[in-house]
Amino acid sequence: MSDIVLVTGASGLVGANLTRALLKQGRDVRALVHEDRRALEGLEVEAVQADIRDLEALERALAGVDVVYHLAGSISLEMDSGPEMEAVNAMGTRNVVSACLRCGVRRLVHFSSIDALSPQPYDVRVDETRPLIDEDRSAAEFERISPYQRSKAQSEREVHAGIDRGLDAVILRPTAIFGPNDFKPSFIGQALIQLARGRIPALVRGGFDWVDVRDVVMGALRAEQIAPTGAHYLLGGHWQSIREVAERVAAVTGQPAPRFNVPIELADAFAPVMLKMAHFNGTHPIYTKVTLDALRGNRQVNCARATRDLGYTARPLDETVRDTLNWFHEHGYLAARHP
Repeated sequence: MSDIVLVTGASGLVGANLTRALLKQGRDVRALVHEDRRALEGLEVEAVQADIRDLEALERALAGVDVVYHLAGSISLEMDSGPEMEAVNAMGTRNVVSACLRCGVRRLVHFSSIDALSPQPYDVRVDETRPLIDEDRSAAEFERISPYQRSKAQSEREVHAGIDRGLDAVILRPTAIFGPNDFKPSFIGQALIQLARGRIPALVRGGFDWVDVRDVVMGALRAEQIAPTGAHYLLGGHWQSIREVAERVAAVTGQPAPRFNVPIELADAFAPVMLKMAHFNGTHPIYTKVTLDALRGNRQVNCARATRDLGYTARPLDETVRDTLNWFHEHGYLAARHP
């Protein structure tokens, strides 16, 4: 068996950073991509165009591969995206698992999300004992769970089914990721750019657990090397309110943070209107039912297992904000220089 490492979703935020980290280790990287290859320009990788919904194409891509990092997936902040989430995230992961088993891959590192876990209770610290989202809940509870969340939970079940069939796999559950090398850019990257340009008129109360993409990548590399089969790890950083993050952006850019705070309940009521307006303008809304629910989420994420097993640490949020904004400037997404 060769030591080729295949990265699905290599052109995304995590994939771009992971690919660079693997190359620094001297690894041979095969990158699974679609049309957008900006994140791979100038890198010595073998780029392979394939869709994870195509099992035969996956098997061809995995020929001779030692380790697979599975990052490819579809993210949606809307509630009407069920078919795509099911096809890409759940069934796509099933195909990756099947291809790994058929091609004799030594280890699969699967990127899930904290969103795969049951969101409630909010007042109890989230750790690896928190169960996956399931369908054994009331209709009122279930209708608030987004198709994206359900698909990420199902993708984990697909990996566990593969482990039962003999696959060596580990599962990672990062929180809200951002950082440099965000070529597309990601949803959070887009929001930071809009904040830096002064184009967000008001902020919603609430926040996320934010984590630097480089810390997630380091945790993933350690998990590949030393985590036991079937292990799963939360990879978080720091809970901060949207207001606190906006003030950090303002400190770097000099662009004042939005003055107004909007109660989540009011934003929730207007979310359908904002969604329609965004679709009409050909943009993506920042505040949707999905993001507003996430802003209400648990403030306590316990990464003690990753710290103990992997030596995982999370850098200060100020560093991530500064480095991300500087990267956006250097690559033409922002006009002003950020010191």
